[in-house]
Amino acid sequence: MDRLPTRVNKADPDYSARREHNLALIETLRERLNLVHQGGGEKYVERHRSRNKMLARERIERIIDPGTAFLELSPLAAYDLYDGRAHSAGIVTGIGCVHGREVLFVANDATVKGGSYYPMTVKKHIRAQTVA
Repeated sequence: MDRLPTRVNKADPDYSARREHNLALIETLRERLNLVHQGGGEKYVERHRSRNKMLARERIERIIDPGTAFLELSPLAAYDLYDGRAHSAGIVTGIGCVHGREVLFVANDATVKGGSYYPMTVKKHIRAQTVA
């Protein structure tokens, strides 16, 4: 396949400034995603594991077809709400393949306030149902 030509001038100072700005935004996004993937925090994750239970994302990974991806929806829902304690609004939603068929998952994260529902949780759940 032929490469498309570009008119971007990488030597332009404006290019460098925008690049640095966007790299900083990407790093912030990565940090936030890493934070929400920790669920309710180390204490609650450890408590959950001590009961021989899998975390929500682990359960989903176990169900989806091997070698296929899971597209998580709204992982930053409720970010900065509820004193920063309702990571992903307490549920994990997304699309994955099971037996070759695309399905939508909704999994409660028991490490976030014991799986309690917040107003944003309901909103995220309804959004997942709409996508389905």
